[in-house]
Amino acid sequence: MRERMHDESAQALRVVDLARQACLSEQHFVRVFRATYGVSPGKYLAGLRIQHAKRLLSRGVAVTEVCMSVGYTSLGTFSRRFALETSLSPRAFQREMRAFGDVPQRLAALYVPLCFLGLYAPELNVRFGEVRGGAPR
Repeated sequence: MRERMHDESAQALRVVDLARQACLSEQHFVRVFRATYGVSPGKYLAGLRIQHAKRLLSRGVAVTEVCMSVGYTSLGTFSRRFALETSLSPRAFQREMRAFGDVPQRLAALYVPLCFLGLYAPELNVRFGEVRGGAPR
């Protein structure tokens, strides 16, 4: 069942349907799932959706598009559940992830002490923004 939940996490999966596929009653399925994985099927599926939403948001996908892509039909419900799980709104999470984006090499040099650059990257002339000729020491 977990495989189906992973594969179809964006679909409108219902516990009743999962239990039916496992040939169990709904109540027994929930008990067995919780005993096996330590969480109810609904919470497990919600966690999968939030993880997928985090990946999409960190790539810069619009919040509304993420909401629909991970299986929510209400932006308000998605935002509330996302905030409960991550302590950030989807938009705030996306802004934080942008702060960790790729840093160009010359920009990274601004955060590295000059003494370190002079010793380990002498080909970079940070002061004048030029590349020195010759091989590194």
